[in-house]
Amino acid sequence: MPVVQLPDGSQREYSTPLTVTEVAADIGPGLAKAALAGQIEGEVVDLNHTIEKDCQLAIITNRDQQGLEIIRHSTAHLLAQAVKELYPQAQVTIGPVIEDGFYYDFAYPPGFSEEDLVNIEKKMAELVKANSAIRRELVTREEAIAHFHALGEDYKVQIIEEITVDQPLSLYRQGDFIDLCRGPHVPETGRLGAFKLTKVAGAYWRGDSNNEMLQRIYGTAWPDKKQLKAYLHQLAEAEKRDHRKLGRQLDLFHFQPEAPGMVFWHRKGWQLYSAVEQFIRGMLTEYDYQEVNTPLVLDRSLWERSGHWDKFQENMFTTYLDEREFAIKPMNCPGHIQIYNQGVRSHRDLPYRIGEFGLVHRNEPSGTLHGLLRARGFTQDDAHIFCTEHQLEEEIATLIEITYRTYSAFGFSDIEVALSTRPEKRVGEDALWDKAEAALAKVLDDKGIPYVVQPGEGAFYGPKHEFVLRDSIGRRWQCGTIQVDFSMPGRLGAHYIAEDGSKQEPVMIHRAILGSLERFIGILIEDCEGKLPTWLAPVQAIIMNITDRQADYSKIVEKTLLKQGIRVETDLRNEKIGYKIRQHTLQRVPYLIVVGDREAEDGTVAVRTRGGEDLGSMRLESFTERLAQEIVTHGI
Repeated sequence: MPVVQLPDGSQREYSTPLTVTEVAADIGPGLAKAALAGQIEGEVVDLNHTIEKDCQLAIITNRDQQGLEIIRHSTAHLLAQAVKELYPQAQVTIGPVIEDGFYYDFAYPPGFSEEDLVNIEKKMAELVKANSAIRRELVTREEAIAHFHALGEDYKVQIIEEITVDQPLSLYRQGDFIDLCRGPHVPETGRLGAFKLTKVAGAYWRGDSNNEMLQRIYGTAWPDKKQLKAYLHQLAEAEKRDHRKLGRQLDLFHFQPEAPGMVFWHRKGWQLYSAVEQFIRGMLTEYDYQEVNTPLVLDRSLWERSGHWDKFQENMFTTYLDEREFAIKPMNCPGHIQIYNQGVRSHRDLPYRIGEFGLVHRNEPSGTLHGLLRARGFTQDDAHIFCTEHQLEEEIATLIEITYRTYSAFGFSDIEVALSTRPEKRVGEDALWDKAEAALAKVLDDKGIPYVVQPGEGAFYGPKHEFVLRDSIGRRWQCGTIQVDFSMPGRLGAHYIAEDGSKQEPVMIHRAILGSLERFIGILIEDCEGKLPTWLAPVQAIIMNITDRQADYSKIVEKTLLKQGIRVETDLRNEKIGYKIRQHTLQRVPYLIVVGDREAEDGTVAVRTRGGEDLGSMRLESFTERLAQEIVTHGI
């Protein structure tokens, strides 16, 4: 007689074995209707799974993250079924859940078009309406190979042949479609009404460019139409805000095939970049950092000693010089240790803080490149602190303060924090990892900052805080990190002389607030749809004359603003003022200054904002003071 313990601590005793569905029905008809799967002793199972012994059970619904993932994976199977019914010659491969959706890869040489996606989506809707039961079947490895071989599904056969575990394999059947899958799945296709196919792209089999190109169809799925509609709205907003499009429109930067993954900054874009850099440089000065610069190319031996060669070699650009192998740096930390190692360090020198706007290069796969958000060449606002164990918690606390101050200045207030702990492959003794993880957790606890633990997501040399920003349309962006490292200083010979005269290894804190300047600027542009706050805008004010009679006065206004360090331009073209205003509004210039005969006579300016607000006429000195104050205070 199985006894089932529920999440609220209550227990239910049954006289015979029963399914998860039957337990849900016993609890209540509403739960039975909402149930998608069960979780028994931590393992997620189908609703028709039979409970034969005592266990802990949770009923999973579409309100749970696991339920959402089950919906998405089941929808991927629905997609595969629709493709096979419409295009029988297509072969199915794999169809995993990804963030916000799913994809399925198909071997289909003719390729899919956008029109095909419409037809596939219609077929999926028909299959939902048919409400076919989805059932799990267990077969032997040989039976599974024979089944898919008979169907001509060569990729499925290859997947099964590579499975070395000697145990039954699970197949899922819905209608006439059968797929290899561990599951679980929703109980019937009728549960899958809220989905949308979003795009089709090429993808290499097994992610290897030496293999054949497949067709990857992406989609999204949600518990209900309302959530789907909200997500599609977010996608539409994201498309409007695409930083690559705005970068061209606003003349900030561009990319081209001759330098894949590397940005060409235009004058206006570089002004924005410089403004961001200067803000961080001011933070370095305020918090007693030394700004340094380290070589772009370093000998392979240094990367081997640091541990990066074993862990990161495939992402490093290398070259040969004088019969030696060199790597273009993918990170700055080994170079910073070389600066620390110059001279004998005393405990009195600690904490020793150095920062660099370090240009790094990483050989990211071409398919992952995405403008400023995923590049091969980028600049980190990188800093490292060398300190004693006694100083560690105070330094971490200060870094958190700097991080929150910085995000606030750039307009981000919704911040999530995660503590990423030791990965399976790592360097250093467990005792050191214990200390590092404990210090990071304690500071967050002391500050009352809520956080989630991400087991196994730390760097190979140490655990870390990760800071995730939520932008104006609800997207999450992982930016800053604070990483505690007890291992790399010793690997590269860093030490200090302690108060008792002994030689000790310092603790090394790796810190980046923005992460990558390029990526952070891309996030900023998309967050505000190119309407950058005045202190960051490449052009903070534009002066426009109505006729040629005001040209001289317009130059006086420009000169006055330039003296205050304001980035200003003058538009003296022989165009109608309405046309000029529209054009510069589209260029997202914060302040539009109109100068006519009255303004030239009175020493005033007529001011309006890019949002269309008419601030009226004001003395030039008053406007200059107002604008300068807004820039200095970052509009706060």
